[in-house]
Amino acid sequence: MAQALRTVLGIDPGLANTGWGVVRQEGPRLSCVAYGCVSTDAGMPLARRLQKIHEQVGAVIDRFSPSCVGIETVWFGQNITAAFATGQARGAALVACAEGGIDVGEFTPRQIKLAVVGTGSAEKEQVQYMVRQLLGLDGVPRPDHAADALAAAICYTTHAGVCEPCDEGSAAGFDAAVARALARDHVRQEQYSSWKGA
Repeated sequence: MAQALRTVLGIDPGLANTGWGVVRQEGPRLSCVAYGCVSTDAGMPLARRLQKIHEQVGAVIDRFSPSCVGIETVWFGQNITAAFATGQARGAALVACAEGGIDVGEFTPRQIKLAVVGTGSAEKEQVQYMVRQLLGLDGVPRPDHAADALAAAICYTTHAGVCEPCDEGSAAGFDAAVARALARDHVRQEQYSSWKGA
């Protein structure tokens, strides 16, 4: 019997750098599909920076059609200004996820470390090493934000468990993903037309 398939997106939000990583889950096996980082320049207006994060995360969702996303929550142990900026970036990414109609799992940094390394107090290097091992990569994903995003995706799989049959690996699941993408395009076109005619 064929294993069920699931594509999981991981997001490590940040205003300057929002990491993303796409993990494929086949039964209990995990593999890396792609990863990267959305970077914004500090000289850009805030609204434009958030727009870039929203649009590029949306483009990743359109490209890889994940069925779910694991995203890191804001850690308020850092300074308030940095936490606020991270929260804004996180919001922009979450809107893209909502538009994509995908399930969202939100995890604290401690939960992600626990899921990937086995201890919530793991160092950054330990997390990166385990991400490399769990996904069978030749090297540690760079930049760090991408490795953290892959860790968030791995965390989602540990909390959600092994995916059920008749998932997106089936023809019906693929058709549903295409239908969602077409519906999003239709809505965006209507919004653009409405704005243009205003």
